[in-house]
Amino acid sequence: MKEIRAMTMGELAAFVCTHLQINGIDVVLSGGGCVAIYSEGRYVSYDLDFIENISSGRRKLKKVLAEIGFQEEAKYFTHPETQYFLEFPAGPLAVGDETPQKIVVLSFETGELAALSPTDCVKDRLAAYFHWNDQQCLEQALLVAYASDIDIAEIERWSLKEGYEKKFHSFHDLLKERQ
Repeated sequence: MKEIRAMTMGELAAFVCTHLQINGIDVVLSGGGCVAIYSEGRYVSYDLDFIENISSGRRKLKKVLAEIGFQEEAKYFTHPETQYFLEFPAGPLAVGDETPQKIVVLSFETGELAALSPTDCVKDRLAAYFHWNDQQCLEQALLVAYASDIDIAEIERWSLKEGYEKKFHSFHDLLKERQ
């Protein structure tokens, strides 16, 4: 097994996800970690946000993560051999007001990683842009859209349902402009 200090972000996420799954904790990667993976490193994140499908309780999570060397510090879990840290935001897993359309399983040498699909990752980032005018999240959505196969019609449907037609068109115009 590869040492944690030598793992890429994706490999570490897969290692953690697999270890949690083996111990009955079902998680999905979301947030900046997905952006970093789908943008092929054009975006850098050190925060791996895992959402539990069914809460297992903090005590069990701490115990299972301690088995692989992670310790809780405030709301994060850190490991002495890596700069990446884990966070477990409260569920349920959602993109705006909807559940994700598709969870994908990415295979790495270190295990399997359940993650938002590229399309749902874009929607996740656009939700922050739509609701809080977060320009960094708009840029992250664009990075994923450039590098990944996304369903723009699905993103438009979702955006209209969220009530953000104008901001969707701004995103779409930027996407067309930069391609």
